[in-house]
Amino acid sequence: MKTALFPGSFDPYTKGHESVVRRALSLFDKVIVVVGLNPGKQTLFSAEERRRQIAACHAGDKRVEVCVWNGLTVDLAREKGAGFILRSVRSVADYEYERNMAQVNDVLSHHTVETVLLLAEPGQEALQSSVVRELLSHGQDVSAFVPQAVLPLLVKSDQSK
Repeated sequence: MKTALFPGSFDPYTKGHESVVRRALSLFDKVIVVVGLNPGKQTLFSAEERRRQIAACHAGDKRVEVCVWNGLTVDLAREKGAGFILRSVRSVADYEYERNMAQVNDVLSHHTVETVLLLAEPGQEALQSSVVRELLSHGQDVSAFVPQAVLPLLVKSDQSK
């Protein structure tokens, strides 16, 4: 079984995320979405909230597993038996960084895990959570950017502040 990890502290509620997972499922038998947070970075949702949101987006699809991990992705890949790490490229500026991350993963895994770069589909680039929060705070309609399954969670979270 070909298994791939999709790591990062990306925003789980964007169509860009769903697009990458959907395309990854056409290449792999299973995709493990890994939620991690940069310890020094302030975020809108906790890691567990992000995990639940992502899991809700993929509810019923047994090919998608969602977990929280705060270590090296290559260590989790070994633990889960994944031979591939997915990286999402949303723009030209992302490409060099993601290519460098692929080289780091290769060295850290001792050449046992391959990194696959997946381009975000045109118009499906991920938005930063700060942008979504800013749009919501001004009463803007974010439905064009956010999957319908997650929109109620964003609105509820924004109203509780």
